[in-house]
Amino acid sequence: MKSLYAKSPAELEKILKLEKSYQAKQIYSWLIKGVTDYDKMTNIPKKVRDDLKEHFPKAISSKIVKVQKADSATKLLIELYDESLIECVMLTDGDNRKTACISSQVGCAMGCSFCKTGTMGLVRNLEDFEIVEQMVHLRTLAEDITHIVFMGMGEPLHNFGPLMSAISEFHRSEGYNISMRRMTISTSGLVPGINKLTELNLGIRLAVSLVSANNELRSNIMKVNRSYPLPELKKALISFQHTMGKRITLEYCMLSGVNTTKESAKELSQFTKGLMCVVNLIPWNPIDELEYESPTESEIRAFTRELDSLNVSYTLRMTKGRSISGACGQLATSTRR
Repeated sequence: MKSLYAKSPAELEKILKLEKSYQAKQIYSWLIKGVTDYDKMTNIPKKVRDDLKEHFPKAISSKIVKVQKADSATKLLIELYDESLIECVMLTDGDNRKTACISSQVGCAMGCSFCKTGTMGLVRNLEDFEIVEQMVHLRTLAEDITHIVFMGMGEPLHNFGPLMSAISEFHRSEGYNISMRRMTISTSGLVPGINKLTELNLGIRLAVSLVSANNELRSNIMKVNRSYPLPELKKALISFQHTMGKRITLEYCMLSGVNTTKESAKELSQFTKGLMCVVNLIPWNPIDELEYESPTESEIRAFTRELDSLNVSYTLRMTKGRSISGACGQLATSTRR
């Protein structure tokens, strides 16, 4: 077994072959606090600790190898048990609210043309404990992380089982106890995954990377649209909203001269009709390998004026973490350390 994380106290009791169930609860409590050194689990009998060290020498499978801080964002480079590398980010807003931006895969198979992670291709899915361990590492920076967004490396709905297991662990009342409404899954538009979420009716929030409401343009920018075009996506979103009753966020990465025209605004307005949603405008974050450009301030103002005239509800996201390549679309690593 590679890690003790993403296991309930009952599972730990069985796996560790503990004679007393309360010891599993004690070990679980230490793990949630980020204590992975058995000798520091001071309320556990020495014999039990020695047994743990002998049979399960490592409680955690990953480690931090690099920390970068800037712009109210802190990015961690994490080395996994097989030496694969991922990144996760802690974001702090103006109200000092802290959000963990967590990865779900090493690389990504979606190949969105504006995203650096997509240049890696998919190396592998993360296991549930690897998703949870990112929170363990981020909490070494600040224990008061209250929100989680699955917006790091990878397409979360492409790794559905481990994602759901990790979400269940984050939600566990005796653990991190993070409410479903404080967790957001961001997807490129994998319709089958959205439909699965609808069936589960978890109460979790959904964000969709839309980028364009023009079907042909979106297919050129995002390969996922070739399999699940905009009409199918909208149908799935309406179904999700009907079941969940929650507002959906449409992430709109602004690409200069590509999706910032008056016609783009009109298409976006049309797509939002019938949806309870807010459009999150995100000026593209520069990536050396890609040929897009960030919109100018005047271009952004012109686009938002057009949205105002069309009564489209939107927010304009302030860029965080751009200087450390920790902003949206900038996360990527080498395959190995």
